[in-house]
Amino acid sequence: MRHARELHPPQALYRKWEEAQWSPWDIDLAPDLDQWPEMAAGDRSRVLWALASLMVAEERITTKFAGLVLAHGSEEEATFLATQQVDEARHMQFYARFQDEVIADPRAIAAHIDRSRAQLSPAFSKIFDEALVDAHARLVADPQDAAAKVRFVTTYHLVIEGTLGLTAFNFISRYFEGEDLLPGFLAGYSRIHQDEHRHIGYGVWFLRQAVASDPHLADDVRDVVRGLLPVVAESLTPPDRDGADWEALGATGEEIREFALGGLSRRLSVVGIPIDSL
Repeated sequence: MRHARELHPPQALYRKWEEAQWSPWDIDLAPDLDQWPEMAAGDRSRVLWALASLMVAEERITTKFAGLVLAHGSEEEATFLATQQVDEARHMQFYARFQDEVIADPRAIAAHIDRSRAQLSPAFSKIFDEALVDAHARLVADPQDAAAKVRFVTTYHLVIEGTLGLTAFNFISRYFEGEDLLPGFLAGYSRIHQDEHRHIGYGVWFLRQAVASDPHLADDVRDVVRGLLPVVAESLTPPDRDGADWEALGATGEEIREFALGGLSRRLSVVGIPIDSL
């Protein structure tokens, strides 16, 4: 996404969605079911923490998205945005299926969500239960409010998916591959990652268009990013780690933070907002 010509408009993203269909029930979890009881307690703890954050994130972004569909600027945009809500629901179904079949804890999705919340930090809640919920409520109240749409897309696509989501995938998948852990989970997670690249592509495309048409909207992007950056750093820190000097999933806290900030900086640059202007 380094150059504007590489950004795909909603119609192109919709066609990519049609070509990339998959089902949570087509993923083979049999190897994971065999492996889970034999895994070390530390590895299982890391999986449960990662799964908790993914479950809560997918539930929030599935249920707090309809306002963006209502705020569509064209029929093509509405069509693509509808696919994204379907994607998020599919992701939540995959994580719930993994818990049901591999962790052997079959429950309603709401029960999985409630248990997952207990494992997460207050910073995670600030992003998903406060910032995202507030941005969505403002957009639902007035779908024609350009600033509300920009603030929602910045929160959702730029911070949650483009910063938290991609960072989590990079280090979780790298650790699982290196340790030869849970190939079924990794297969499903990789399909989810492909979906989220489309979503992030839309977000960067939209924000670039919005800022180009009204430069004042760049201030809304900056305000959201400035407000969320401190809690993003906190939410990437496992609950049993303190301070800035820690390790998790085979990486240092500094490495994880640098990856997150580097990706955010690149996307902001494409939007037209250098990160040093924050």
